[in-house]
Amino acid sequence: MILRKIQAGTCRSWLFRVSLKQEPCFFSSVPSQPVPPLAQTLQNYLRALEPLLPPEELNHTRRMVHEFSRPGGLGAQLQEGLERRARHTKNWISDRWVQWAFLESRQPLPVHSNPAISLPRRDYNDWRSQLVFASKLIAAVLDFKAKINTGQIPMEYMRGKPLCMELYPLLFSSCRIPGPKHDSIAHYGRSRRSPTHITVVRNYQFFQLEVYNSDGSQLTEGQIHSQLMRIRSQSWKTDKEPMGILTSEHRHTWGEAYNRLLRDKLNKESVRLIETGLFSLCLDSPVMRISDEKYASRKAAQILHGGGTFSNSGNRWFDKTLQFVVGEDGSWGLLYEAATIEGPPIATLLHHILHDNPNPQRAPLIPLPMPKKLYFNIDREIKRDIELAKQNLDILINDLDVNVFNFKRFGKDLPKKYNMSPNSFIQVALQLAYYKVHNEVCPACDIASQRMFRGGRTEYIRSPTSQTLMFILAFDDPSVSREAKLQLFREAVDAYTALTDLALNGHGIDRHLLGLKLQAIEEGMSIPKIFMDTAYGLATHWKLRTGQVPANTDSVMCFGPLVPDGYAICYNPQADHVHFSITAFNCCEETNAETLAHTLKDTLCQLQELLHHPVLH
Repeated sequence: MILRKIQAGTCRSWLFRVSLKQEPCFFSSVPSQPVPPLAQTLQNYLRALEPLLPPEELNHTRRMVHEFSRPGGLGAQLQEGLERRARHTKNWISDRWVQWAFLESRQPLPVHSNPAISLPRRDYNDWRSQLVFASKLIAAVLDFKAKINTGQIPMEYMRGKPLCMELYPLLFSSCRIPGPKHDSIAHYGRSRRSPTHITVVRNYQFFQLEVYNSDGSQLTEGQIHSQLMRIRSQSWKTDKEPMGILTSEHRHTWGEAYNRLLRDKLNKESVRLIETGLFSLCLDSPVMRISDEKYASRKAAQILHGGGTFSNSGNRWFDKTLQFVVGEDGSWGLLYEAATIEGPPIATLLHHILHDNPNPQRAPLIPLPMPKKLYFNIDREIKRDIELAKQNLDILINDLDVNVFNFKRFGKDLPKKYNMSPNSFIQVALQLAYYKVHNEVCPACDIASQRMFRGGRTEYIRSPTSQTLMFILAFDDPSVSREAKLQLFREAVDAYTALTDLALNGHGIDRHLLGLKLQAIEEGMSIPKIFMDTAYGLATHWKLRTGQVPANTDSVMCFGPLVPDGYAICYNPQADHVHFSITAFNCCEETNAETLAHTLKDTLCQLQELLHHPVLH
């Protein structure tokens, strides 16, 4: 049996050990997602508010919750609607959640939505090696696709339970399509004539690269390499407009520009080839080299948004589900569109790329067609759209502070030694570090997978807990003994672990509350008072957006904060070190990624000291 940790959810958190067994993916063996009991959710909601609200506000919310939950009342009516929906749909919340959280959001995809994974730099620094590595990468991804097509992707298990595998086929030939009021997702891989090309983009110019021979066999590494050489020779810097920049816009603005763009037949054909391609490969120019410490942050930012309109941002099509980025300086990674796909398939794909070496195939003696360059007719309106998009993207990029670092003092083995969950340990550390910087605890969301249920996506795990707050308040209090602090720390870690277990079993609170709210809207009711309460707004203003992203490599994930005055923190715990990425917006005077990073390092060292010095009896 292979053991692997798989990433869970859109905010990217692996919170479980997954085992893989070589057998067909039977979806029917995965149960439906339960609708949690209403009373349980409301009780846990109030418990989550305790560390965040003063007593008088909490009492006010308690009265509202009591009114909402009375027998035969509004809550019971909406709960009944959700249970009815659960009986008649594959999953009672996933589609609604994707629509609400992603497709109706009008924020730009770079920074705000699409996660990036930056992988360890390859040992080269020239374009020739860049194309050799890109060829190997494409071949490995095509090999993975073949395994999906032939049902050879092993079934995944968590805690002995099978996981839903339905997202895997959506990795390829998928794209988000902008709309005036909401976006949609298009899957082209299920059509009778599935696409057989990828899109390669270099110097802002897009190319259609067929990756299968006329007999249906995959192109070999050698064939791919020769085609990439041809693309390079056709893609010298010209005065071409960076069309990909348009996809970085506010979704309403891009939706309008998209409609203008598609009026022209040539533009429509080029856009469709990008959208229908299996995936995109972005051949980037080098990241500006600075100190090694800052290079990690610059490299992660480069994958995330391209580095700006004078750098590689024109080499992206942010709506595309899967984009691999390979830089001339050895930097590489991938970017994915979060409404369509989530971490688990991405993690398995990366594992395949890095660890499975397909047998080299001899190239058939067939002349390959020249890769097709995609052209666009750019009129005055589209030119104006591009200029505006360039300005807005550069403003967004300049506003984002990215701080990536490797904490080397210890890794996940330390909490394990003391029978603590490494993820819960880090979550408590994050709250303590935040408190030290801002003198308050804040609403934070970590993500648990719901893939043990049919069509399941994700659930939030909320912190802080009351136990975390008690520990934080005692931590710097000299009147509290070390033994008492250690006990409070254990209680805080255990409380978070208990919340994690609830979420993994389908009994989290956030998706349920959202479902109740959306059910009321669907039934034509006014939004219940419980959701108009200031407490609900405060508790869902996620100042900490967090995600545990363990991988077998020293990779790091990166994404932007959910709110203007918040942070996003990703971490990849290895046995003896932890990779962190912290982002914050420069426009907010209160937040500072570098300050929080320094404080977090100190906090982790202090927690290590707390554990290492038990009280002598």
